[in-house]
Amino acid sequence: MGQTSGDQENQDRRIRKIVILGGGTAGWMSAAYLAKSFAGTVDITVLEAPSIPKIGVGEATVPNLQRVFFDHLGLSEEEWMPECNAAYKVAVKFVNWTTPGPGEATARDRDGRPDHFHHPFGLLPEHDGLPLSHYWVHNRKHGVTDLPFDYSCFPGVAIMDERRSPRDHEGKPVTRYAWHFDAHLVADFLRRYATDKQGVVHVEDEMTEALRDERGHVTALRTKSGAVLDGDLFIDCSGFRGLLINKALAEPFVDMSDHLLCDRAVAYALPHDDEAHGVEPYTSAIAMEAGWTWKIPMLGRFGTGYVYSDAFATQDQAALDFCRLWGLSPDEVGDRLNHVRFRVGRNRRAWVDNVVSVGLASCFLEPLESTGIYFITAALYNLAKHFPDKGFDPVLADRFNAEIETMFDDTRDFIQAHFALSPRTDTEFWKANKDLRLADGIQEKIAMYRAGLPVNPPTSTEGSYYDNFDVEFRNFWTNGSYYSVFAGLGLEPDHPLPALAHRPESVAGAQYLFDRVAEEQRSLAATLPSNLEHLRRLHGE
Repeated sequence: MGQTSGDQENQDRRIRKIVILGGGTAGWMSAAYLAKSFAGTVDITVLEAPSIPKIGVGEATVPNLQRVFFDHLGLSEEEWMPECNAAYKVAVKFVNWTTPGPGEATARDRDGRPDHFHHPFGLLPEHDGLPLSHYWVHNRKHGVTDLPFDYSCFPGVAIMDERRSPRDHEGKPVTRYAWHFDAHLVADFLRRYATDKQGVVHVEDEMTEALRDERGHVTALRTKSGAVLDGDLFIDCSGFRGLLINKALAEPFVDMSDHLLCDRAVAYALPHDDEAHGVEPYTSAIAMEAGWTWKIPMLGRFGTGYVYSDAFATQDQAALDFCRLWGLSPDEVGDRLNHVRFRVGRNRRAWVDNVVSVGLASCFLEPLESTGIYFITAALYNLAKHFPDKGFDPVLADRFNAEIETMFDDTRDFIQAHFALSPRTDTEFWKANKDLRLADGIQEKIAMYRAGLPVNPPTSTEGSYYDNFDVEFRNFWTNGSYYSVFAGLGLEPDHPLPALAHRPESVAGAQYLFDRVAEEQRSLAATLPSNLEHLRRLHGE
């Protein structure tokens, strides 16, 4: 049968050309994801300025990366991890967030233990329709246990303490995990994959002008060499400069410095003796006088950086404090330190007309909960879901923008709560965080937590957690996330869930789960390969 005029009209409205401004992680993730999503129907060009430096000495992620991104590309961990010096991450370990000082060895929490707690990626077990967190509160209030929340409820803490792999000797996962990797290697790998396997065109040049039509839509990008790259849809991955979304289209950037004080970072990569110390399967977030320092372990090295507020530390002081933490000589490494100034917040709209901003061009939060790659992945997933035609129905953009706004603001509030709820008041930075107003949403979550209620609907199995990606992106932080951080910072509910007073059999029955968690911790510590052993095998070393 021949095509009807209506069919031809619909085909004529399809997006045929996508131009991505900027390479790096965001640009090449966008190119690979969209090329796979619309294979054979859309031509994609990446315009990348080779003279512009990329940010990143190491990147940490969250668990949906494989499921949502690499599985979509048809790439297994065994295919991409060795190319990116990738390692496993089963949690964020927060160090010194409740007591003064930069070193874990000397700081102690209120119970006399080393001052650290974990935000694990494992999901909480349930008993009788309630997550184990609520039975932990009951037991804590009744003097049944003095174990911290993470050690009571998550088997995976043994993986962290013993530096084990989250995969067993046969390669089977034993808990949920994410990844550490070299962001530059990821960008290079995805560039090769997109150009060699998916036909993406790579243009190395610098944009000088965005050409626009009478509607204000971008029609093409003019480059320094005189080339003109035309397109139907433009993806802005130009980083903090926001060359299309903020400069060409003048979309306002909503500053969030009234929620989060940190606006600078000093970063470096350090060699590491894996044989002597093993490879930690977690990201560390180490509290400092004017912010915090990340540590992202990979084979042979770790990426690290001090995120701080320039209102409370000069660049020189931050560099000195950072070097002191790692035993570095400021004189020897000073020129090699990477100093970054960042904007905290999001665009009022991430998608305007025919331009969609992704990555740093769209939004940024300090990477306390490893949200950078998460934001990129969520934006790409939602763009594919709301993909337009040349008519650019505003409803599609409105729904996309609502998803990004909710995701960002919820995450911003969760990160702010780390600082606001920390009992530290030993420096002006930590005192100032207590004066910032918390948004209504996170205040409600804190009130729910204090009342002994679940902060988010409980989920008992990994499968059900992933059944609905929309729910996952809209509300990534689970009940276990809030309990891990709130309890880890020393905030405990005012009382157990009142209904438990009427369910003594449920309380008694939950003890089986606590015993099972403890037994599984012992088993994992005794039977799993070391993280170093498994990574060397994976990387063919």
